[in-house]
Amino acid sequence: MSRRALDWLGWIASPAFAGLAFSVLCLGIVTWLPALAAVGFALNRWRTDGDTGCFTGVFVGWRRYWRPLLPHSIVMTIAALLAASNLSFLAGRAGPLVLTLFMIHIGLIAVAITYHVALAVAAGRAPSGSAAEWRRTAFRLAFTSVPRGTALLGAAIAAPVFSLVIPAGPLLLGATVPVLVGLLVADRA
Repeated sequence: MSRRALDWLGWIASPAFAGLAFSVLCLGIVTWLPALAAVGFALNRWRTDGDTGCFTGVFVGWRRYWRPLLPHSIVMTIAALLAASNLSFLAGRAGPLVLTLFMIHIGLIAVAITYHVALAVAAGRAPSGSAAEWRRTAFRLAFTSVPRGTALLGAAIAAPVFSLVIPAGPLLLGATVPVLVGLLVADRA
């Protein structure tokens, strides 16, 4: 009975420790994508090899991902800032064209979230691959199956919301749970 309880606690503690390391690495603001890929690396090792060092595993993975993914991360950070600026501008306006542009921005943000969770999963599952291979795999994972893409987006939206009941929950679990769901989805693909 106590072994089962410890296993269940591991399913909370390991993603939380990976989330803590992700939060530390994201202090650089534009470093979020390599950090997310490192989370995928650490959680994949935890799931497949039983490696319980998820906190340090994220830092080990970071060394593999920061060079190939940092340029993409910088471009997407700038794109996210532009999208936020556009949404802020459009929120104060009315009319059918404004509503159309607002909804297009929301759709593009949803696509970007789904793709980047899939990119972290693809990089985490194949750490020795190239950035181009990760991008192709992420595209297939996110957009060639409606249930897979919906699962990735749903996890990315639901994880921060449902983890609000835990103090610092969105900070610790908001990024790691979608990656963990993505790893489980990729196993079935």
